[in-house]
Amino acid sequence: MQQRTRDAWVVAGFAAALDLALVVCGFGFVSLLADVEVVGDPEVGVLVAPLAVGASVAAVLVTLAARLRRPERMALTVLLTALGAWLAFALVAIVARLLSSSDAPAESLGFGLVLAVGWFGLLIPACAAFTASLAVLVARGRMGGMDRPRWPWERDET
Repeated sequence: MQQRTRDAWVVAGFAAALDLALVVCGFGFVSLLADVEVVGDPEVGVLVAPLAVGASVAAVLVTLAARLRRPERMALTVLLTALGAWLAFALVAIVARLLSSSDAPAESLGFGLVLAVGWFGLLIPACAAFTASLAVLVARGRMGGMDRPRWPWERDET
């Protein structure tokens, strides 16, 4: 595996972990401050939100791994990452609602769209865009010859 490809996957992996942490933190704060549940429909079940968030994080990982091989175009990478994460979140929410209930597909589509344009759904692309911009900056630094940070015992201070 080329160095550039390996660096892209490493940076994308850490960025996906950061994205997951930001989404969980943001969902918690929004839920506490607005006093609302992430998924307000009790028929849907408890797995819809984690599956949708997992899909959005996977979309961030794959998009960044593909785009960070050439991190020169920051705006397009950030836009594609945010859009991919949002679409993955919405599509998995729609499909999970469709599979978990016996309602009409139109109601599942409505559920997914309402969830995707609500506070929780809009938090997904915001976290993905923030994470992608940081990942692009790190990937640019790695391309420019920046070394990884060293622990104090790894430094040669002589």
